[in-house]
Amino acid sequence: MTLTRRQLLKTSLGVSLAASLPLPLLSAWAASSQATVLSLAIHSDSGPHRLEAEVAETTAQRQRGLMGREHLPAESGMLFRFENEQPADNAFWMYRTLIPLDIAFIDGDGRIVAINTMQPCESDTPRECPSYPAGAAYHSALEVNAGYFAERGIKVGDCVSIPDIAGFCQPPA
Repeated sequence: MTLTRRQLLKTSLGVSLAASLPLPLLSAWAASSQATVLSLAIHSDSGPHRLEAEVAETTAQRQRGLMGREHLPAESGMLFRFENEQPADNAFWMYRTLIPLDIAFIDGDGRIVAINTMQPCESDTPRECPSYPAGAAYHSALEVNAGYFAERGIKVGDCVSIPDIAGFCQPPA
């Protein structure tokens, strides 16, 4: 995919994470390594909160997610990026995930539209694991250690950006 002049201009002016990073662009950055890691900033009333997020951009990466991990560093997470907007009833689950996680669902403008806390599923049968729907349409989802959002006062309406690439969040219209 070739970016148009308008898309490049928007990116240089600091549009949000979700609106500015199409999957082919992320794929190009990931070509030299197994997983892309991006520095994110979550902008809330208590200030920007920075973390490093692995990017799950392929179907296989999204399906695997954080399965089998026994630890996630405090200022780390995983960003799930989708090509198309996902419906409100699309859900995440915790099959074979060993640590409790918070998940923020992010819309096309980079705004958090829902936050859930997800507990590990101890069942060996995937269908017995609970699912956690967003309840709102979303383009991306960010998983972090459980309690991360509450401890930092991050809430629905706050904005996620990639400062080194796409600038900072724009004020709500």
